[in-house]
Amino acid sequence: MKKILNLFAICMFMMSYAQIDNISDGESITFRIHYGILNAGTANLTAKKTNYMGTPHLYVKGTGQTTGAVKAFFKVEDLYESFINIETGLPSFYVRNVREGSYRQHFETVFNHNNHTLILTDKKTPANGSKVIKSVKGIQDMLSCFYYLRSKSTSELKVGTVINMNVWIDDEMFPFQLKVTGAEDLKTKFGTINCLKIIPSVKSGRVFKEKEGVTMWVTNDANHIPMLLKAELAVGSLKASIDDLKNVKYPLKYK
Repeated sequence: MKKILNLFAICMFMMSYAQIDNISDGESITFRIHYGILNAGTANLTAKKTNYMGTPHLYVKGTGQTTGAVKAFFKVEDLYESFINIETGLPSFYVRNVREGSYRQHFETVFNHNNHTLILTDKKTPANGSKVIKSVKGIQDMLSCFYYLRSKSTSELKVGTVINMNVWIDDEMFPFQLKVTGAEDLKTKFGTINCLKIIPSVKSGRVFKEKEGVTMWVTNDANHIPMLLKAELAVGSLKASIDDLKNVKYPLKYK
């Protein structure tokens, strides 16, 4: 059960610059998470426009927590924060502060895209101090990659599209690839809506059962809202489905 909720954040990953202009100020998306037959928890993403270091940014906060019976034997309280430059679509500052059972971690990362470096600070163990790490052009964090994907126009994100990127996770960079494999109607609690089916290529082994064991569906419109995610894990399966939407920029077209 460990890391179920931040697995969901990993799976929402999405190397070039892209201006973020299709996210409403105050947008909120909530997901219901299931682990097998269990109602395991909830995850929420909120976005609001702000200034960071004197530059317009999108402040995104992601939270996740276990609920009900799952919370009784495995408590999760995860917090992710990202300040994303609205003009470039790249992260400037990223926070991962998680509590998962007995596991604790709190990293803060400052990105310098001019010289392709980042500064990583371990807030959980201050004695470790901060360290400068070499990165690559266009690196994203676990939240900004999701909004980078959503910044794509309908002509850029369509069936057959392949997107490559590098994502900063915890204290390490991982290469990912997303393939838009098709479009299909998806039944949701709000109605049936046409969605793009996206399969990310992920590192198999300890967490995921297969290299391509994750599938997600996003609305086939200018919003690109994630409606459903399924992941086959090394032990069991994970599903995250849309539970609530607020302040979405473009009206959703349900059938």
